[in-house]
Amino acid sequence: MLSLLYALPALLALELFLYAPARYAACVREGVSLWAVSVLPSVFPFLFLTAILSDMRVFRAFSRKISPFFERVFNISGTGGGILLLSMLSGYPVGARTVADCNARGALAREELFRLSCLCSTTGPVFLAGVVGGAMFQNPRLGWLMLLCHLIAVLGVGLLLRIRKPRIRTVTPPPAARQNKGIFDAVYGAVVSVLCVGGSIALFACFSQMSVDLLHLDPNGLPAALVRGLMEMTTGCSLLSAEITPLSLSLCCFFVTFGGLCVLVQQLTYLAPLGINPAKFILVKFVQGVLAAALCYLFALFLL
Repeated sequence: MLSLLYALPALLALELFLYAPARYAACVREGVSLWAVSVLPSVFPFLFLTAILSDMRVFRAFSRKISPFFERVFNISGTGGGILLLSMLSGYPVGARTVADCNARGALAREELFRLSCLCSTTGPVFLAGVVGGAMFQNPRLGWLMLLCHLIAVLGVGLLLRIRKPRIRTVTPPPAARQNKGIFDAVYGAVVSVLCVGGSIALFACFSQMSVDLLHLDPNGLPAALVRGLMEMTTGCSLLSAEITPLSLSLCCFFVTFGGLCVLVQQLTYLAPLGINPAKFILVKFVQGVLAAALCYLFALFLL
């Protein structure tokens, strides 16, 4: 029965694509263009650099220095704190990929994986201030406002997740994990990751248009923007940026913080093999999104 539920949407999407191949092929091209222009330049360098940094001795030394603070505040290790900082600077899906890499090297405790996965699920300043604020809303300050609300929501929920959780145990990576990753390996991993991101964006851009068509929505209306944003956040933000209001800003902040199905799939590709419960992770992301949207709406009422 469960396999049938998975098969029905796929069969429906296939039927729609065969019915109007030119229309939905154009949606795929739109997604690829969006990825190439907005996402690739901001994500690919960070995927490469974080792969190099997270395996260097200086990262481990830095992790030991910050360990007391992050253990006390978020009940995560110093390594987890370092990943959180990298995620806040880089954006999706760098945090999830780095969590998976460090866990594979034995540098993380099992007790912290879920909290860490939720904390390291952030966008970065390049995307929010540069792409959403600067390019879409034509005002980088609005992007910084959304980034502030986004980070407050993610870190605030992270504080709640530490309640009644066991203290993490100290983890020492095995000697085999102390060999630094080569440049070729880092480039290869970053290329594969960024191509997976591009494929996800292209597919969900197409699926979101199919959803709008099935529901017979005005492609430029608010309901269409909501549907497309829940499927693929960048497309939803682009539609909402046509009008600068507290509502449009707060909805964009929700989309970026929740991530939409596209970003959730990207992250769970790395996190599900670690034993992270997808339903619980998505619920936490939804709560983070609602909190970020509420904060952004209140701030925007005073600033606009």
